Amino acid sequence: MTTRRSRDPLELPDTGCDVVTVPARQGLEAVDILRRGGADAMGPVLHDDGCDTLGFLVPPGTAAAWDVPGSVCTEADGCGLRPVPELPAEGADWLLPPGEAEPATDPAVLRKALDEAQRVIEAADGCA
Repeated sequence: MTTRRSRDPLELPDTGCDVVTVPARQGLEAVDILRRGGADAMGPVLHDDGCDTLGFLVPPGTAAAWDVPGSVCTEADGCGLRPVPELPAEGADWLLPPGEAEPATDPAVLRKALDEAQRVIEAADGCA
């Protein structure tokens, strides 16, 4: 997948997207892993107001082949690819808003980060 940054953070592509939703703990670990890995591959990330889940914006069509246990990928029809102040849904807020990130997270990169995050969580829980 090739992505590019817009020169103006309010000029975001008007394309559809899918959203990968994961438990907050795994999602936060994955965000950390992606940032340590260079952050170029990370798109906008949402969190719910209860901080139970995180949602990663991924390219349209990802939902059709997404099969990562513990996560759900749904079609969102452009959700989130709007100016920064506008939120895609009530009860959600941006962890990493559009304009500060790539238009979408590469699904292959996200899959690897989620797998690594799960291994980190299992190791941490095993040490308790």
